[in-house]
Formats: sequence, structure tokens, C-alpha cells
Amino acid sequence: MSITHYDVAIIGSGQGAPPLAYALADVGKQVAFIEREHVGGTCVNDGCTPTKLMIAGGRVAYLARRGADYGVRTGPVAIDMEHVRQRKRDIVERFRSGARQRLEDTEGVDVLMGEGRFVARQGDQGDDGPFLLEVALLEGGTRSLTADLVVINTGASPRVPDLPGLEDVPYLNSTSIMELGQAPEHLIVLGGGYIGIEFGQLFRRLGSEVTMVQRASQLLTREDEDIADAVAEILREDGIHVLLDTDAVAVEQAADGHIALRVRNGEEEREVFGSHLLVSVGRVPNSAALNLDAVGVATSARGHVIVNDRLETNVPGIYAIGDVKGGPAFTHIAYDDFRILRTNLLEDGEATIAGRMVPYTLFMDPQLGRVGLSERAAQAQGIDYRVAKMPMSWVARAMEMEETRGLMKALVDPDEGRILGVAILGVEGGELMSMLQIAMMGDVPYPVLRDAIFAHPTLAESINNLFATLD
Repeated sequence: MSITHYDVAIIGSGQGAPPLAYALADVGKQVAFIEREHVGGTCVNDGCTPTKLMIAGGRVAYLARRGADYGVRTGPVAIDMEHVRQRKRDIVERFRSGARQRLEDTEGVDVLMGEGRFVARQGDQGDDGPFLLEVALLEGGTRSLTADLVVINTGASPRVPDLPGLEDVPYLNSTSIMELGQAPEHLIVLGGGYIGIEFGQLFRRLGSEVTMVQRASQLLTREDEDIADAVAEILREDGIHVLLDTDAVAVEQAADGHIALRVRNGEEEREVFGSHLLVSVGRVPNSAALNLDAVGVATSARGHVIVNDRLETNVPGIYAIGDVKGGPAFTHIAYDDFRILRTNLLEDGEATIAGRMVPYTLFMDPQLGRVGLSERAAQAQGIDYRVAKMPMSWVARAMEMEETRGLMKALVDPDEGRILGVAILGVEGGELMSMLQIAMMGDVPYPVLRDAIFAHPTLAESINNLFATLD
């Protein structure tokens, strides 16, 4: 059997993998690019791109129903779910195929579609030899190769909880729910995190009754209580039944074909009936099929590939980027992982993930944009702070848009006035958060923003009033 040698093998094609392959090829490296399903990773195929496409459609339906709020009379709103799904499919396929074509056209990059796994070290060099890998090709057969360096970028998949009866129920996950040809009559959402909230609100806007079951005392368990409470209030205003402190005990398919989810709140148990069940209780790393034991790569109890601040595993020459390594599971973090490897591997740099900012946006409507410290984190770390907070109903532009739900919140250093953290739950909350993130990156003290001249009437000028609450 012939074995092809490469300088680098990249397993998985999340957001950090293609640009890394291009950068390596640009300096003359030979790269094996291994992908078992679709180029583009979760973001393009199952995450950011398709979900935000569908959420955009849900917002149009929401605004159409709210026409009277603006003095616009509209008739009944009808949802063509097959069109919503096809629009999603078309754009995902365009992104996916375009990314694959560019890789295949890149000199020095060989795209191998199949499941990659480690076999051993190869050759007479022992622990210093290249890594031997095997790829079970989608077209059939296997391909063996060696590589001096290997980058693991296999991402994560929806977690399946240990819930009695689940194996006998046709439940949905964050991928399969986007393939529905019609909106559910009644969607039960198990889990109150980002995925559950985005899909719950989306399908409510597409006409479904929605019940959300969250075992914790609040949604978004890492957020401050006031932010999580405001999110729950918005969802309830939209007609979603939000059940907190509620454990899922068991699930079964009822005689009439509906799904019966037995839940417990305190000592009380009852059943929630729905036509569909979305299981959104987190994600698990795609590491089991890699045969990491063959080369001694260490993983956590949950299967995440353990790396240091330079994204190196315990085995020299093997790196991991993106969701498979744990930590913040965001596309922009995976892309920054690429930048760190590019700096260190190709530019002799000393880049690390230590201390980097982790901004993120929950694309419910209104958006929740977050960066920096929350109150909970500041308290846990013993950091002194002051809080600037105001409701979106104080924002002139939000009133003009009839979008006054939510609040703005920022933590500042009481001595130097530096901005420590921001949470914006409001119309274009992600964009407003990003403005304040730029100020944080430049160590701009809050009084500068309080007294800055922003164009009127924009959402940006709300920053004046937010920080004026500290006076």
C-alpha cells in the first residue's frame, strides 16, 4: 500500500482549517485536508449560516404581524416553510461548495473526503517520527498517509442526554430541526441555552406553540440574573411557555402520536405534550473516532482534546483548534485559533489564547451582545466594579423603531473608569456591544464615551446615556 507523506495534515474543516491550509500552502507546505462530511464545519452547514437565514425569515413574519404598531395594516401572515427551508439549503450549498472548490483549486492542498484517524508513529524514528493516519474515504476504500504535523479541527455535535425513553421518540436536534417541511404544531424545547432560545423564538414566530424546559433556575446559566430574567420575560411576551427549575424525567410517544415529556418541578411531576421535541442540552466534541490513544493525545473526561495556551496537545507536533478543544464554542474564536497557529508555526511568534476577549451574540430578537466580565464573574474574582444600567425604553432610536425591549449594562473600574464588561440586550445588541468592545480594546475610559458626540438619532448615542447613569 502506498503511503503519501505531507508536511501537515488537518483533520476537520471548521472555520480555522481552510485559512490555515491556505497559509501553509502559500509557504510551500504540502497539506492533507481531511473532512468526513461537508467542508465549512458547523458554522456554514449546521450553525451560524443556516440558523441566521431562518431567523431572518422569522423576523419578517414577526414584523408583518406587528404592522399595526407602525400604522400599517396587513392581512393574515402565512408561512411557506418549504420555501424557508429551501432558501436555507441553497445558500448553505453555495457556501459549502464554494469553500470546497477553492480548497481543491489550491496548489499544495489535497482534499480527502472521509473519516480520518491516527494509526501510530511511523518509521524508524520512534517518538520523533511522522504520524501515520488512515482515511476511510466516502467514495470507498482507505487512504494511508503520514504527516510531520497534525491539526485537529473536528468540532462538536449535539449531546444526547441520558433521558429514559428518548431512544424510542423521534426527537430533533439543532441540525434536523432545520429540515422540517412545516412548522411544528407544538414544539417542546429541552434546554434553555443559546440553541434552545434561538430555535424556540424562531418557531414561535413561524406559528408554533412553544414550551421551553430548563432545569436551572434561569435561562443562560452563565449570564447575570437580571439579563437572564429579561430574556425570559421577552420570550414569555412572545408567547413561549418558559418552565424553569424543571427537570425532564422521561419521554414517550403518546397514543395519539404526540410526544409526552414528563417533567419535575420540586415535588410536583406532570406531563408536557407536544408534536415535536427539540433536544438542545449542549454539544460534545467529535474526538471518539480519531483513535487518539494510538499516539497518546490526552483528552478531558468529556472528550475534549486538551491543549495549552499555544493550542499544543501533550504530544509534540499535534495541535487542536475550534470546538473540539473545549472552551468558548464560537466561530470567531475558532478563526482566532487559526491566527495563533499561523503566528507561531509560520512567523516564529509567541501568540497565545491567554487573556483574549471573547465577544458573542445570542441572535434572539432583540439580540444579546456580551463581552468581558459579568457581575457574577467579577464577584467570583474579587474585582471591584460599578454598574451602569438602563432600559432600552430610554433609547430614542429604539422608541422610534418600536423596539424598546431589553436593557443595556456595563461594568466599569471604579478607579480608572475602564470598561470591564458589557451586556446589551436590545435591538442590534451585538453591534452596540462591538462598539464598546473596541473601546475596551483601546482602554478608553467610560467618561470619554459618556461625553462623545455620536450622530443623532442613532443607537450609538445611547452609550452617552448609559454611562451618564454613573454620575
